[in-house]
Amino acid sequence: MTYSATFTRSTRGFNEIHDLTEELLHCISTSRISNGIVVFSVPGSTASITTIEFEPGVLEDLQHAIERLVPHDIPYRHDARWGDGNGYAHVRAAILGPSLSLPVNNKRPALGTWQQVVLIDFDNRPRQREINVQIVGE
Repeated sequence: MTYSATFTRSTRGFNEIHDLTEELLHCISTSRISNGIVVFSVPGSTASITTIEFEPGVLEDLQHAIERLVPHDIPYRHDARWGDGNGYAHVRAAILGPSLSLPVNNKRPALGTWQQVVLIDFDNRPRQREINVQIVGE
């Protein structure tokens, strides 16, 4: 059996992090799939989906780590070509990736106690982000 859903999130960009765990739980519950795999994906090349403990200190630590790895204030060839100033957002999203797959066991995602699914928007402007969910199983 396959279940598909799409929902949106309004974001501000600039490393903004959104907790998607409630949407994950809702999709699994709605799907009627007890055991399988769930995939969360964000179309586009300036946002990512990953997991982290959704706690203010660790969220800030992640934002600072991303800034150290891929600084926003250095020249990017993408910016020179297109002039949109978000070359760093493309590189950040490529490193973290646009999707996440998790096992579903007994109608629960296989997440640790302090682990949440998050969307990170790296772009340099507000966006309306679409998140696609697909669950395959029985």
